[in-house]
Amino acid sequence: MISSRRTFLTSIGITAVGSAFPQLSLASDLTHSPFRIAVINDEISQDFERACTVAAEFGMKWIELRGMWNKNIIDLDAKEIAESRRLLKKYDLRVTDIASPLFKVDWPGAPKSKFSPKRDQFNANYGFDQQDEVLEKSIAMAKAFKTDRVRCFDFWRLDDQKPYRAEINERLRKAADKAAKQDVILVLENEPSCNTGTGKEAAELLSAVQHPSFMLNWDPGNAVELGEIPYPDGYELLPKARIGHCHCKNAVKKGKKYEWAPVGTGVVDWAGQFRALKKDGYRFAVSLETHWRGARTPEDATRQSWGGMKEALQKADAL
Repeated sequence: MISSRRTFLTSIGITAVGSAFPQLSLASDLTHSPFRIAVINDEISQDFERACTVAAEFGMKWIELRGMWNKNIIDLDAKEIAESRRLLKKYDLRVTDIASPLFKVDWPGAPKSKFSPKRDQFNANYGFDQQDEVLEKSIAMAKAFKTDRVRCFDFWRLDDQKPYRAEINERLRKAADKAAKQDVILVLENEPSCNTGTGKEAAELLSAVQHPSFMLNWDPGNAVELGEIPYPDGYELLPKARIGHCHCKNAVKKGKKYEWAPVGTGVVDWAGQFRALKKDGYRFAVSLETHWRGARTPEDATRQSWGGMKEALQKADAL
C-alpha cells in the first residue's frame, strides 16, 4: 500500500468546513448521473452516522461499506447491522457493495509476500484457512444490506506468481460459484499489493476466469503504483462488460514512488475515465476512496477529494 490509514472520529460541522471548501457547502443533484455515485463510508469516519450525514450532504444516494465503529463490515453483530440499516434508511442511502477483505491473505505454499502486512487490514484479521468463512460472512452482509456485490482480491503479490496462478484462478472460480448460488457477484479489485494490480493484469485474469458472477472492481489509482497509465492505456485492455464496480482516487509521483493525492490533482485523468465509462455503457458505482490524508481530518480530505471528483464528473458530462 502507498500509505497506512489512521482512524479518526470526527464531528466537523458543515459551517466549519464550508469556509475551507465553499464549493462543497451544498449538496449536488446527482440523480441524473449514469453512475451510482458513492463514497466508502470509513474514508470519512468510523462513526457510521457521521459518514452517512456527509454522504447525504454531498447529494449521494449510494454508499460503499467497509467498516464502522472500528469493526470490519463482516464482523458486525445483529444489533450493529440493525442500527446500520436504520441509519441508511434515515439518510436515504443504498449500498453499492460490501468491501470485504476476501482473499487479501498470503497464498499457501508460496514464498511469503513482501506485501504481507505486519498487522490487520481495516480491522480484518483472517488467515487463509478462514477465507471460506470470510466469503460466507460477506455474502450474508450483502443480503443484509440488499446489494448483489462483494469486493475481493487475489492474494498478496508474489515476485513470481506463475507457478501458483492456475490454482489461484481456480480458487476465485469456486468462490464465484458459491456467490452465484446466492445471486451475488464478486468484484475483484486491482490492488498493487496483490497479484492483480494493473489493467493489463486484470484483463488477463478476467480472460482466465470466465464466470458470470466474477467481475472487476476497476481502480485506476491503484494501477498507477505499478507504473501503468490507467487511462487510457490500462482501461483500453479491459473487457468493458466485465467492469462491475469502480473506485475513484488519485496519486502523484514523488521521486521513484507514488503518494496518494486528492482527486482533482494527480496522474489519473478522471474526466477522461468517466467520459469513457459513460460512453461504454457502464452504469454501476463510481465510489470515492479518498486514501489521501493531507487535510486536517479524513472527513476534510474526503470533502476536498469529492470537490475534484465532482468537477471531473461535470467535465465528463456525467452529472
